[in-house]
Amino acid sequence: MTSARTRERLIGRLREQGIRDEQTLAALSAIPRHLFVDEALASRAYEDTALPIGHGQTISQPYIVARMTAALRASGPLERVLEIGTGSGYQAAVLARLAGHLYTVERIAGLVRAARQRFQMLRLANISVRHADGCEGWPEEAPFDAIIVTAAARTVPTTLFSQLKEGGRLVVPVGGDGQELLLYRRRGTAVSFERLEAVNFVPLLPGGIV
Repeated sequence: MTSARTRERLIGRLREQGIRDEQTLAALSAIPRHLFVDEALASRAYEDTALPIGHGQTISQPYIVARMTAALRASGPLERVLEIGTGSGYQAAVLARLAGHLYTVERIAGLVRAARQRFQMLRLANISVRHADGCEGWPEEAPFDAIIVTAAARTVPTTLFSQLKEGGRLVVPVGGDGQELLLYRRRGTAVSFERLEAVNFVPLLPGGIV
């Protein structure tokens, strides 16, 4: 159930859904998603669906991981990338194959520990993990070429815009019951945005770490 053939069937389904960026697809093909879910769910790892990872969180649907990754890649370089919401670490692992360095922030300590172990197992040395409030970003490492947020914000934290480079991009789900995936671009002091599609994410929770 976790064979390369199973993974390739998933990649074929993503192509059918409109994912055309071959480097993004190659990154998803290279990352063994079954390592990012509980063993009891490993047989479902290559279904195109979100799955629970504990702590009230989920690993994102592969299509959404591919869509968000491809949107960032199409918009410019990915030398320094910040992820808000490490979760299982799957999205970070995919991005690490495409970015110079990936910085990722998670507020739940148990998820941080598990993600670090997975990154070490996969020898992904270009990932830095921080246990902190993701709404604050990672100001010491800013500015970033791109920021990706893997939980839905009712309003996007302004701190994240301030940590983008000139020309930097931010992809983030926004909304409550009805959510949209938005792609923001920074040009000087101005920020423009593009609507990508309707989505359904767990909420981005500002405040303390746990």
